[in-house]
Amino acid sequence: MTQQQRDAVDALLRDAPYNGDASVAEQRATFAARLTQPLPADVTATETTLGGRPALALDVAGVRTGPVLLYLHGGGYVVGSARTGARLAVELARRAGVRAVSLDYRLAPEHPFPAAVEDGLAAYRELLDTGLRPGEIVVAGDSAGGALAVATMLAARDSGLPQPAAAAVLSPWVDLGLSGPSMRTKDGVDPLFTRDRIAVYAQQYLGDRDREIPLASPLSADLRGLPPLLVQVGANEVLLDDAVRLAGRAGAVDVAVTLEVWPGVPHVFQNFTGLLDDADAALDRAGRFLAQHLQVPVGSPRG
Repeated sequence: MTQQQRDAVDALLRDAPYNGDASVAEQRATFAARLTQPLPADVTATETTLGGRPALALDVAGVRTGPVLLYLHGGGYVVGSARTGARLAVELARRAGVRAVSLDYRLAPEHPFPAAVEDGLAAYRELLDTGLRPGEIVVAGDSAGGALAVATMLAARDSGLPQPAAAAVLSPWVDLGLSGPSMRTKDGVDPLFTRDRIAVYAQQYLGDRDREIPLASPLSADLRGLPPLLVQVGANEVLLDDAVRLAGRAGAVDVAVTLEVWPGVPHVFQNFTGLLDDADAALDRAGRFLAQHLQVPVGSPRG
């Protein structure tokens, strides 16, 4: 059934094309309508704050009450929210056996770079300030949120903070210069994005600033010192080479990195749990990856 599922997801995305004439407010409303899903009955979602920003605390019945997943949603730094990221945060948290918090970082164009990075760093710093050990924290994100996860860890390193136990990034957008060959070779294959569409988000986030600023485009950063990193990407994405190059550059400076390229699937295909076997399998692998790197004291209580 896998190829039929892939074809069905591709058709679903092509049947809901991007409206380039929509205002930012309209884009946000459309994105929220598509990505905000009911959470499972065994999940408790609580509005909170983290690092001075609104956040959604997500507790899955039966998981450990100590370790935490910091989740950073996708949306090109322009759309999305803690709630649009909640479903993926829950799916990863369940599989990793931890609680999660999904952050509402500030969005462009009202709050351009470096606002999102500042918010990610403040959130991570507050988790440490609550008494959590770095080995009890894992970080994840999708698309722009995947890049923001990497940028947050780089900002933490540069601020003298310890690194989390591990990170998982799904279809990360790490090159705002849009220089990857897949921007051309996957044009038309990708059912969701084109280079021109992504360029609009880059302009809204960075304006006329250099597209290779390391904390905006982590592909340009010195990645040494990052924790174990899992990178997942679909082979049908224009962002394919962002993920491949990120993994290569991380590995070149001795970061323990695992790259997974899933055939025939689109951007953040993990969103299609229940419809696409690949999505569930990828989340299973990501959850195990995060769980394996957590450094939790023996006898840590469970919920």
